[in-house]
Amino acid sequence: MLKKITVNLCFLFLFSLPLFAQGSFDLIRVDTQGKGKNLEILAETAKPLTDRVGFDNQPNFINDQELVFSAADDQGNHDIILYNFSTKNFTNLTKTADRSEYSPSITDCKQYIAAVVVEPGGAQRLWLYPINLSEPELLYDDIEPVGYYDWYDNKAAMFVLGEPNSLIYARGRGDLVSMDQNIGRSVKRRPKTSEITYLSKEDVQTKPDGVALELRAFDLKTNRKSELGLGLAGSEDFIWLDKKSILMARGNEIFIRRINENSWSKLAEISLSSHQNISRMAYSEDLEVLILVMERNQ
Repeated sequence: MLKKITVNLCFLFLFSLPLFAQGSFDLIRVDTQGKGKNLEILAETAKPLTDRVGFDNQPNFINDQELVFSAADDQGNHDIILYNFSTKNFTNLTKTADRSEYSPSITDCKQYIAAVVVEPGGAQRLWLYPINLSEPELLYDDIEPVGYYDWYDNKAAMFVLGEPNSLIYARGRGDLVSMDQNIGRSVKRRPKTSEITYLSKEDVQTKPDGVALELRAFDLKTNRKSELGLGLAGSEDFIWLDKKSILMARGNEIFIRRINENSWSKLAEISLSSHQNISRMAYSEDLEVLILVMERNQ
């Protein structure tokens, strides 16, 4: 039986979007060398890690050998899949016929794989899947819908859908820090800092399509918001390579920017006849591997 909890030693929260984008996507593996600002992407090594019609998306590394992602089965239900780079095996961490799991990631306490679950009744809430394979746990049944997320200090930020949408951080139950409103879908902790970073869509309705969005940071130690320059025009997904280097993609091209610089530099172009349009990314410095989500050519 699934169980619900409201208190956990690994105290969590998320942030949400109303719907998860559907389509046919695969994970593409690309080898790298160098680190941070010296990263080189070996575009000629790009090859599909998954290769099927369907939804393979939202990858996250959980350690130096394993990756989790969300994948749709033949009936359209989404499960959490684990890939081991050592054994090259795929394993279902969930196989649920009555609900779908999205955006899996390891919690700060390393005891759970968290996921946003679309439940049979349509509620979109955060569930925890213990790594010891015991029963999954529901957190905070009064907060929904939730979506993409990242961690700081064993807690997480939440993008809560409402009027207006709001980005909050839960220091404790009923103790919520309001961080911002109207943000993009990528919310990432800046490495080795207490900052949650995101792209602001505050003025997007007054700007032309494809405009560069402002990268913002909210420091959870000082409760101060700051600006970190502009994202890559036409892109909403980013990852941090280290404290000072950020990666984004547009079309089939991947770009890097040092946080103290204004311009983006092209690192690589991924040329695959079978796939196009890079969106989400996941990076392992230990494995020297970059995982790209790319759309299948129809």
